[in-house]
Amino acid sequence: MTTSTPTPTAGLAISTRGLRKTYRNRKGRHVAVAGLDLDVPLGGVHGFLGPNGSGKTTTIRMLLGLIRADAGTMSIFDREVPKHLPEVVGRVGAIVESPKFFPAFSGRKNLQLLAEAIDRPRSIVDQVLEQTSLGDRGKDKYRTYSLGMKQRLAIAATLLKEPDLLIFDEPTNGLDPAGIREIRNTMRSLGEQGKTVLVSSHILDEVEQVADTVSIIGHGRLLASGRVADVIGDQTATSLRVGVADPVAAQRILTEGGLLVRQDGALLVVDGFSDGAEITKRLAAHDLFVNELVPVRADLESVFLELTADEGLETVGAAR
Repeated sequence: MTTSTPTPTAGLAISTRGLRKTYRNRKGRHVAVAGLDLDVPLGGVHGFLGPNGSGKTTTIRMLLGLIRADAGTMSIFDREVPKHLPEVVGRVGAIVESPKFFPAFSGRKNLQLLAEAIDRPRSIVDQVLEQTSLGDRGKDKYRTYSLGMKQRLAIAATLLKEPDLLIFDEPTNGLDPAGIREIRNTMRSLGEQGKTVLVSSHILDEVEQVADTVSIIGHGRLLASGRVADVIGDQTATSLRVGVADPVAAQRILTEGGLLVRQDGALLVVDGFSDGAEITKRLAAHDLFVNELVPVRADLESVFLELTADEGLETVGAAR
């Protein structure tokens, strides 16, 4: 797991160093981003994780030149921004707020109008509809679209200029499970096509399923970054979830044997011990027979909770 300050590296899609933004409010000054060092590698999906209020949207707005940073440096494709933003903006597509479409027009017509506005050929409209799995619904009016389809149409709009970098800020907010799955599949597909996708989210399990690399922030500063597998750490189970007919007696027996045991509903969790055969043997010696034995592996959510334990932040990553 990487928790130290990253070393600047060439060839990144996004890089920030010492990025800082402070707002004034009625209570005084609020530090939204506090010296953030962020690296997003080229290609694939990069999860930008943090609880609400941790500085994700503020960081994205600074990168896109929508608000000015107080301090620090930023670069996109090795070009300093916002100074050189006009040179790279054509390679960037972003959804920071819900885009506006004409409800009475079809999805295809909306995209055709946008394509004309940015001087793109109409032929690309069908291409981006297929990329976002909307090819068979392109003729339908926008007002008939589900929330998931509306979000995919927004992604299609960002693809009109064939960007190399796509930035999505909480793209699954408000979507039902089917809509979340659709957006997840779209992001994964774009990453597999060689594009760089930066997706900010507080829904940890969604990011874990789609991201190749991840950065976790809290109070506007970096807490961990790297490949998802590295941030999670060793996938070898270090605990066991045990099911048994009499969990109270089983807990007593295992605790007396020197093991750290806690209850998790109707099950027991034996922490720091992964020898299932030994658990089974000890309980069977007292005529208690295991009916469930499952290794407990670390996941991104548990890492996040550990990292933000002292941050004083409201963690909503468990929301599904």
